[in-house]
Amino acid sequence: MADRPRIEFEGAPASETVRLERLKAWFVEEVLPLESVLVQFLSRGGRGKAEVEDLRQELYTKVCAAAREGFPHPARPFVFTVARNLLIDRLRHEQIVPFDTVENLEDLNIAIDEPAPDRVVIARQELRRLQLALDKLPERLRNALVMRKVEGLSIREIAQRTGLAEKTVEKHLTEAMRALAHILYRENLGRPA
Repeated sequence: MADRPRIEFEGAPASETVRLERLKAWFVEEVLPLESVLVQFLSRGGRGKAEVEDLRQELYTKVCAAAREGFPHPARPFVFTVARNLLIDRLRHEQIVPFDTVENLEDLNIAIDEPAPDRVVIARQELRRLQLALDKLPERLRNALVMRKVEGLSIREIAQRTGLAEKTVEKHLTEAMRALAHILYRENLGRPA
């Protein structure tokens, strides 16, 4: 096994020493047995050995700091949650490009808002399916749903525009969502609607 976080006891008050001894015992009993699985978890994504060791050490530091406030029970989900959050933070940090290093953002040659061609095709297919499903709805349900979900109108605004009671609009929206889900779900199963 590799380096473990060191817990210093010299100069600590007696009560603090007892707490640190308990922390050390908890760490050895609950966290260290997870080390091989943690290393595998942290190694995902092709990280090198040195980076995995750094991540593991940072993870142990965070786990010990949290355990000073109280021992998490059960330890395993807590440790893996901290590991996952650590990886997410690392990924976010790696994606940050400081502005002072780039004079012209266009030089980055990054397609910011442009989705990949396959995603465009899939999105268009999904929109066609949705439009066909909407066309199968009764007009009153379709109109209420479009005003709410596409135009972003409130139930009160839809009621005013259509001259219906708000409860009626709510009922139409509920029926429309159920019918739409039923149509789309049955099509996914290959059954006629």
